[in-house]
Amino acid sequence: MTNELLQDLQWRGLLYQQTDAEGMEKLLNEEKVSLYVGVDPTADSMHIGHIVPLLTLRRFQQAGHKPVLLVGGATGMVGDPSGRSEERQLQTIEQIDKNVQGLKKQFERLFDFNAATDNAAKLVNNYDWIGKMSVIEFLRDYGKLVNVNYMLAKDTIASRLDSGISFTEFAYTIIQGIDFNYLYDNHQVRIQVGGSDQWGNITTGLEVIRKTHDESAKAFGITIPLVTKADGTKFGKTAGGAVWLDAEKTSPYEFYQFWINAADADVVKYLKIFTFLTREEIEALEVSVQEEPHLRKAQKALAEEMTKLIHGEEGLAAAERITAALFSGDLKALSVEEMKVAFSGVPSVEVAKEDKNIVDLLVEASISSSKRQAREDVTNGAISVNGEKVQDLEYVVDTKDRLEDAFTIIRRGKKKYHMVKFN
Repeated sequence: MTNELLQDLQWRGLLYQQTDAEGMEKLLNEEKVSLYVGVDPTADSMHIGHIVPLLTLRRFQQAGHKPVLLVGGATGMVGDPSGRSEERQLQTIEQIDKNVQGLKKQFERLFDFNAATDNAAKLVNNYDWIGKMSVIEFLRDYGKLVNVNYMLAKDTIASRLDSGISFTEFAYTIIQGIDFNYLYDNHQVRIQVGGSDQWGNITTGLEVIRKTHDESAKAFGITIPLVTKADGTKFGKTAGGAVWLDAEKTSPYEFYQFWINAADADVVKYLKIFTFLTREEIEALEVSVQEEPHLRKAQKALAEEMTKLIHGEEGLAAAERITAALFSGDLKALSVEEMKVAFSGVPSVEVAKEDKNIVDLLVEASISSSKRQAREDVTNGAISVNGEKVQDLEYVVDTKDRLEDAFTIIRRGKKKYHMVKFN
């Protein structure tokens, strides 16, 4: 089973670096192993760039191994220099606590925490052991274990020497080494999984374990390659910023749209990395991309799988309902809240809250360029108000058309939507 798991990870492009690959494979074949991924609470939600190591850990759980999720209540106070060109802004304890609670909810969606199962996921917070440690304990028990030259050779530290790095961030890698050592001793964790930028921190953990145990101690590390787009641009960003897992930051509809808009050159790679579809299912979708790309079957499967995973069946249903309504132009199936979500990114204009003739409103809101153009748009059937076609030049937009007495959605042509806000 483990051989199949590792082969599957290799096929999906999820194995980048490994320490003692043969020893790790032997361990995984011989016993059910506890593995961990750490996430620092830098925000109260993760975005999609964070979840590849977590989804990889979930694959291990599905194969019978035991995931340990570490939320960095302590390391979040320090700040990881990995992937940074400058010092992080330190957060307050209150903000970190709030962030920790947000991350816990998202872990619970991704993993099975059912205590009745042999491989139930565990959630731990490194503040529980780091927070109790005195400066003297840190320096005597762990600072002595890691040579400064060893730390200077780490890419994440070496890259910051010219621009400057504080002792706080310099010491981060030792604290993460303490984490791996603690989990090794107290939760029988044998493998740490992380992104490629965590290689230096993972190997520091292995160094701490090696120096605090006898030769029988065996621990391993795996890193996952950075996800990139085929055109070289950064994965996980949109014009509106990061794609978050929190529905309040990125709605299920926006989340769905991110995935369904994946380029043909990227979609098969994303299916392999992010979804739990089988190899046979993904290879069939790959054929579809090559032979019938206009059907976009792979993109639809990707959007459905990811939205269902993060937002559940209800979130997926809402996203599909909004998508279908926008495609057809029939908005009657949408709730007011769904309309707010669907049209949050369209051009908007504010006008005075008063009853307005449709022609006058089209001109005032700059939807039509002139009254002559507005009259043509109306009589030609090019104008819809909240999804209802309007062809009467005398039509008045009034309270019946103001959703929540605050806004109206006007469509000109097939796809040009505008939100008119009334103040």
